[in-house]
Amino acid sequence: MDKAEFEKRATSYIKGGEDNQETANEIEAFKGILSYVAGDYEDGAAFDNLNKHLEEIENSYQAKECNRIFYLALPPTVFIPVSKNLKEHCYNSKAGVNRIIIEKPFGKDLESARELLTSVKKYWTEDETFRIDHYLGKEMVKNLLVLRFANIAMGAAWDKNSISNVQITFKEPFGTEGRGGYFDEFGIIRDVLQNRTIFSLFSLDLTLTSLLNLDLLQVLSILTMERPVSFAAEDIRDEKVS
Repeated sequence: MDKAEFEKRATSYIKGGEDNQETANEIEAFKGILSYVAGDYEDGAAFDNLNKHLEEIENSYQAKECNRIFYLALPPTVFIPVSKNLKEHCYNSKAGVNRIIIEKPFGKDLESARELLTSVKKYWTEDETFRIDHYLGKEMVKNLLVLRFANIAMGAAWDKNSISNVQITFKEPFGTEGRGGYFDEFGIIRDVLQNRTIFSLFSLDLTLTSLLNLDLLQVLSILTMERPVSFAAEDIRDEKVS
């Protein structure tokens, strides 16, 4: 893939550019701040080139602080070598923070998940590592905490006496669309049932229908957990698993 193809993929779902010149100009301006560096996942020299490119960008900053966030939207089989090479070749030891974001799946089973996490921890600390499903970043999910714990009326009715049942339904209007290799290795069931489920919550005293294409288990834990000590990430995590 060359830079032109990269820009095409990055902007292909932005609507309005065909009919509106102002939008078309904004899309072109957006392309101007995109950059693309090609290289092999296990080639240290390729990551040296990436680091050089990052430094060129950072040299234009007025502030001395340079934050680097590496989002691994990659095949799970290369998480470990990419994590290693990013730390060894692209880690910014100057002012600023470094973060690595790993998007599920985190292994095929408990053993492979532990292997992945143990390997990543060799290079990145827990505070620097974020393991997510991108759907959890949607506003509707983040607003669930506010809906439950900041809304007095809703919070008072959010219990076993008011909620009749939770119905879980899978629905997705498209196929694998080029992701056959991924599903062959990790399985459609493993991906879909815990990450692509739409659920509806119905109450006896009120009707609350949430159609959310989200990580089911995470959202279900937000719906059913007790109030956390605080809304800090660690306290929310502890309450989810308790």
